[in-house]
Amino acid sequence: MATTAVETGDKGLKRDAIGYLSNLVIGVASTAPAYSLAATLGFVVATDGIGVHAPAVLLVSFLPILLVALAYKYLNRADPDAGTTFAWGTRALGPWVGWLNGWAIFVADVVVMASLAVIASTYTFLLFGWQSAADSTAAILIGSAIWIALMTWICWRGIELSARVQQFLLGAECVILALFAVVALVKVYANHPAHSLHVHAGWFNPFAIGWTPMFDGVLLGIFIYWGWDSGVSVNEETEDRHEAPGRAAVMATLLLLLIYLVVSAAAVAYGGPGYLANHPDDVLSVLGTKVFGSPWDKLLIISVLTSASASTQTTILPTARTTLSMAHWGAIPRVFGRIHPRFLTPDVSTIAMGALSIVFTLLLVGFNSSQDVLNDSISAIGFSICFYYGFTGLICVVYFRRDLFRSTRAFLLAGLLPLAGALMMGAVFVKAFIDYSKAGYNYSHPFLGIQVPIVIGIGGLLLGVPLMLVCAAKYRAFFSRKLEVAPPGALERQLERDEPAAIG
Repeated sequence: MATTAVETGDKGLKRDAIGYLSNLVIGVASTAPAYSLAATLGFVVATDGIGVHAPAVLLVSFLPILLVALAYKYLNRADPDAGTTFAWGTRALGPWVGWLNGWAIFVADVVVMASLAVIASTYTFLLFGWQSAADSTAAILIGSAIWIALMTWICWRGIELSARVQQFLLGAECVILALFAVVALVKVYANHPAHSLHVHAGWFNPFAIGWTPMFDGVLLGIFIYWGWDSGVSVNEETEDRHEAPGRAAVMATLLLLLIYLVVSAAAVAYGGPGYLANHPDDVLSVLGTKVFGSPWDKLLIISVLTSASASTQTTILPTARTTLSMAHWGAIPRVFGRIHPRFLTPDVSTIAMGALSIVFTLLLVGFNSSQDVLNDSISAIGFSICFYYGFTGLICVVYFRRDLFRSTRAFLLAGLLPLAGALMMGAVFVKAFIDYSKAGYNYSHPFLGIQVPIVIGIGGLLLGVPLMLVCAAKYRAFFSRKLEVAPPGALERQLERDEPAAIG
């Protein structure tokens, strides 16, 4: 029986393995919408000066995300490299900037894996009513390790299996969130439960909030949008790899905005800001018992569980492909660029990411059973997010600089807007540093006089510097690369593909 050879790209990944829809699903699922809302919405509402205006904060938080997504779209068209910001940064701003951005992606993904795995483990026990296990540090650690190992195996087994699992998990998550929003709003207007409020247009008005509370809210809001770029990291395995991943990235941010505005408005309307602020750790499960009642309140537990488990998987995908790209470019040991001969996945990078995530989770939670440090690690992730998102916006401007003044559209879509996104990310980075340096913004005690989010967030980024110097001494060819710029007319040819009035 004749067989058809599988087409692979220059890194050995399976070409055209998934379509636009699967790419979009990976982008949305990576943000873990249900988990992000459950873990963040209550804190947004509780921020002084925000309250019922939480939807407005999520709307403002979306703006820099959309602007950076535009940068991803045009950079991916020019160079659909699985290393994304690492590869693009190396071309436009040099190997040192590119390497540090690859490291920032790696740090953010490893740190967040602990939280995702702990949530997946805890909610598995809660789903089956096993409260004693949910309260046991040992049980949570065992469950976390199992979840990470399972999702690592799925990622190692092949991109098609990963995409199918994501479609199932995200589908269940979105259906449950939509059902929650509908039932909550129906009860608000039909039954008028205690503390409930009717939705008001002013809740979505950013100008109803002062600058200080808005900035504080955006610090949280940026986190819940993070992850949509995972779809771009599988660009080399996507059909129409120059076009589809970038379009999916922009569409993913728009879908996330819709989900967050609808669900946050429904939650605030049903529970009221006071109730949500008093139960900030998991507003969806708390509201689920009231909105659905028993046993249907298990639906929201399932939603958060599928959300965290899906994001655990889609966090492994981009990290493994970033290190694959770095190895392919000769920036780190070549072994991380090895491809499984049958499954055509970066097997060493994938397995290493899973193993390191398990070790990090065991250390972080095992030595801090109260999970204060784990909670601070979530705050710390924002530094890495703003770092590489901000640089992506800047890279777009620098790489396409020859074409930016050829037309108004080029200047706006690939110049001014990505640059604005970069500046916004920089402002959030600085604001986060100022706020998280204060004791009142953190969960755990300072380490050597430094607040833990700063130790993990800034310290994690700085740790990349000596590692980069070691690599620079060994991989001189990579660190001797010259700067590149997009060929003249490249951006104009890209813009011609878009509809005249579309940016997505």
